[in-house]
Amino acid sequence: AMASIDRLLGSKRMLSLYNTHTRESLDVCYYAHGQYSSTSLTKIDHILRDHRTEEVRHIHKGLLNLLHSISMTLDQPVRFHIVSGYRSPETNAILRKRSKYVAKQSLHTQGEAVDIRIPGYDTRRLRNVCMKLKAGGVGYYRKSDFVHVDTGFVRHW
Repeated sequence: AMASIDRLLGSKRMLSLYNTHTRESLDVCYYAHGQYSSTSLTKIDHILRDHRTEEVRHIHKGLLNLLHSISMTLDQPVRFHIVSGYRSPETNAILRKRSKYVAKQSLHTQGEAVDIRIPGYDTRRLRNVCMKLKAGGVGYYRKSDFVHVDTGFVRHW
């Protein structure tokens, strides 16, 4: 399954991120010349932190590569609006009380999941693009207008 995203990765990998809660933006090349940039990874970890607790965790490289692959699949430059990145166990527990859709063992708490939208791009279409990659879990939240992607087993809801 990962073979399909491998061919999309390329020798230079960039991400453009906007955190909808903190209003921070980041445009970064996180992989070039056959290696990951630790400076760029640190910046990504920071922008995807738990905005409620300010806790930072390493974001899984596979998740970054998945986001990069999604952006390469779309025929336009993409800035991902991040609805939720890393979640501390405390935040996850609070959100679980509010919503039946929050998993007890959420991959958000491992730095392996992100909830995204792309302004001006239909969220249902975004879900379909993500599902075609067959690179992990894809959840579609129509009312909240975002797509969940993770590096877990290939599945969708």
